[in-house]
Amino acid sequence: MNSFTAHIPRLAGGLVALALSGCASLLGPGLQPGVSTRGDLDAAMGAPALRWAEADGGERLAYPFGPAGYQTWMAVLGADGRLVSIENVLEETHFARIRAGMSQDEVLRTLGPSYPGWTVYYKARDELVWEWRYCDVFREPARFNVLFDGTSGKVRSTFSSTERLSMPWGRGNRRDWCSR
Repeated sequence: MNSFTAHIPRLAGGLVALALSGCASLLGPGLQPGVSTRGDLDAAMGAPALRWAEADGGERLAYPFGPAGYQTWMAVLGADGRLVSIENVLEETHFARIRAGMSQDEVLRTLGPSYPGWTVYYKARDELVWEWRYCDVFREPARFNVLFDGTSGKVRSTFSSTERLSMPWGRGNRRDWCSR
């Protein structure tokens, strides 16, 4: 056995550890439910874009990483100021929670803020559209849209599509963007 093949297991282990540490850094160093505090969140994630008081005395905080990013982290703090949960909400399971008749605040509490530059009002339909960018289950860049009644501010419907479909003739495969 040559010296290179003898080091393959150690090299593979190092690569796995490096990959996992890269994923952990997305949540900041050491963020742990039940242990981390608001100060830890601020140090790791910066200032939240939106905050809501919870009925139990806790707080819900939104940390969007866009518009070019594909994640919005929603953190929930308990009344004691400790982290209860933190998760990326720009994924299909959270999109499925958006229902006709929901208010704009309910949508914000579920998905966090959309990118203002992609907010469009269609006068002829009296319709306001908010849009979020995310990576779909096939690891392809996509957009999720919520269509609101312009007068009542309630959800009418939702839809999503890959970014590739908005390009002429289906060009613009950007799957490598979602694999980073």
